[in-house]
Amino acid sequence: MSRRSSQTAVLARILSLPVPVLRLLSGGGAVHRAGRTLDPRLQFLASGARRGRPMSAMSPEEARQASATAFALTGEAPPPGVRTESLQVPGGDGDRPARLYRPARTSPDAPILVFAHMGGGVIGDIDTTDGFCGRLAEALQGPVLSVDYRLAPEHRFPAGYEDVLAAFRWAREAGARFGSAPGRVAIGGDSMGGLFAAALAQEMRRTGEPGPVLQLLVYPAVELAGETASLTTFADAFPLDRATLDWFVGHYLAAGTDPADPRLAPGRTEDLSGLPPAVIATAGFDPLVDQGEAYARRLAAAGVPVDYRRYDSLVHGFTAFGGVIPAARTASAEICALAAARLSRES
Repeated sequence: MSRRSSQTAVLARILSLPVPVLRLLSGGGAVHRAGRTLDPRLQFLASGARRGRPMSAMSPEEARQASATAFALTGEAPPPGVRTESLQVPGGDGDRPARLYRPARTSPDAPILVFAHMGGGVIGDIDTTDGFCGRLAEALQGPVLSVDYRLAPEHRFPAGYEDVLAAFRWAREAGARFGSAPGRVAIGGDSMGGLFAAALAQEMRRTGEPGPVLQLLVYPAVELAGETASLTTFADAFPLDRATLDWFVGHYLAAGTDPADPRLAPGRTEDLSGLPPAVIATAGFDPLVDQGEAYARRLAAAGVPVDYRRYDSLVHGFTAFGGVIPAARTASAEICALAAARLSRES
């Protein structure tokens, strides 16, 4: 067992302590808000994180290192039968690294799913969503391509989005080489990656290009400058609070950027008809929960097939906690199953 996996095992054992003990170690009773109760294991992790230095006080490089270390402890590995391969794929300004996930069992109808990781456009990488992308490949019985897009502030908007867009266009033509059905491509992402996915689906409709057969949006941002009640209700949430959100936006957007740009605010688009089917998942203890829920409702009202789930006890970024939080692992598996079922219905 590697040092990292042994540390994850130790953390998992601590988090398996009885709930009353975890709450006592967290400094109090259960955390209730907006009619929801925070998972006691996440409550324990939140109490520890609040004793440390907040991300909003870090430099981008410090934040990247800190988040990579944390998610390496809490994340899960891809399922044993899923093979991974490192690739270089076209980006918005030259080739970008990517990781391809290929399951042992494949379906002739499966698309290739292009996935964009979370991190506010500033932190995160393809390791952040390693376990979840592996789960997706296994559930969809098809390849998943995770893109290591450029990050701000070194590369501000729209650099990261343009990398994902270029990778999507490439996968639309090249996916069959990796076992997907010819011409079938899906788009997905979590948090900022979810914003990329929603914006890309809309851009394909605007340009008339062949679009994704599915958009998978996991605790997405759909309007960086939007104001909702959950931004106040969960302003101090773990691991994403309002101060960190503002820190992300400050690094991601250059001065003078129009926040109404549809690549930054797909949630503002008035006409959502004709967009691809969507699977949308949100976390109960998340400043962004209202954005994702409202977008799901508006898509459904526009006639778009939507499967929506809100995981009330979980927090933003929960797909990266599957190694130590059973409820996060269960939610991730359910989201993958929902995506597979939706694709089956639409094929």
